[in-house]
Amino acid sequence: MGAILTQNTNWGNVEKAIINIKRHNLLTPGKLYRMPLGKMASLIRPAGYYNIKARRLKNFLGFVFDRYKGNINKMLGTRTDILRRQLLSVNGIGPETADSILLYALNKPVFVVDAYTKRIFSRHKLIKDGSSYAEVQDLFMRKLRPDLKLFNEYHALLVRLGKEFCLKNKRRCRLCPLK
Repeated sequence: MGAILTQNTNWGNVEKAIINIKRHNLLTPGKLYRMPLGKMASLIRPAGYYNIKARRLKNFLGFVFDRYKGNINKMLGTRTDILRRQLLSVNGIGPETADSILLYALNKPVFVVDAYTKRIFSRHKLIKDGSSYAEVQDLFMRKLRPDLKLFNEYHALLVRLGKEFCLKNKRRCRLCPLK
């Protein structure tokens, strides 16, 4: 859920939306799947683009229930490459969202590439400006052993570096711990 809600917003707004859902005791796949679209949209409003995100959540939940009978454990038994292709076929789920679901929700060793990752690696001349998601991800997948904890920690550290030093419009290069 968080992977979809965090599209085009920050995690603080996503937390507010999740708190709304928890407050109504609706944070289960089954309850979310059966929830009317309008109610879902109103509960996730703090995450922004709530009508679009409600449809995307419904699309994802439809996938989970149609393909896996609502059973996340059945998803876990699916090979990562197959599961990734399936997730990418769901309307509203792109590579970053699919990989976030794989890494953080399903504990599959897939490296998540986000804007922070691209910005940091581009500014350090480790990738070309405009490199595609697949090109950047391939760099990590080739150079690092496929390890869930490593990928999780590495991504978290890049997010922190991006938020504190490698800002989009206000570079703090003199303070950067990577220099």
